[in-house]
Amino acid sequence: MSLDPSFVGRTYPPTAPYQVGREKIREFAGAIGATEPAHHDPEAARALGHPDVVAPPTFPVIVTMAASSQIIEDPALGVDYSRLVHGDQRFAYTRPVFAGDELVCTNTIEDVSTRGGHGFLTTRTDVNTVGGEPVVAVWARYVIRGEA
Repeated sequence: MSLDPSFVGRTYPPTAPYQVGREKIREFAGAIGATEPAHHDPEAARALGHPDVVAPPTFPVIVTMAASSQIIEDPALGVDYSRLVHGDQRFAYTRPVFAGDELVCTNTIEDVSTRGGHGFLTTRTDVNTVGGEPVVAVWARYVIRGEA
């Protein structure tokens, strides 16, 4: 099944809030080798003017990957998850993510195309606080491999 191009522009309902915890930030920072004290120590983060520990720049992938299931699992779109490969990711920040944030994701399909027998899907996830403050926009490109 090929991807349905009529989905371009479709926006999905906001996700349930995700509570960003200090330990999640510390664990993520440790996993990627981010040793900056502001990722681990609240006092170091406050000394830099942050309200609490600050997440590494790629941390939002935790919430956006979970949120992308709205798109990937939408049967009408036609994504075969067994053939899906993550192709690209980029982030555009309004402000950093801090421990204590409650984040909500809203997914939009920006592009659907087919090239060389493979499907390409580009999504944008707007990550905001529950109060509506923009935090980061995250774009992802997925490749759905065609039949060999």
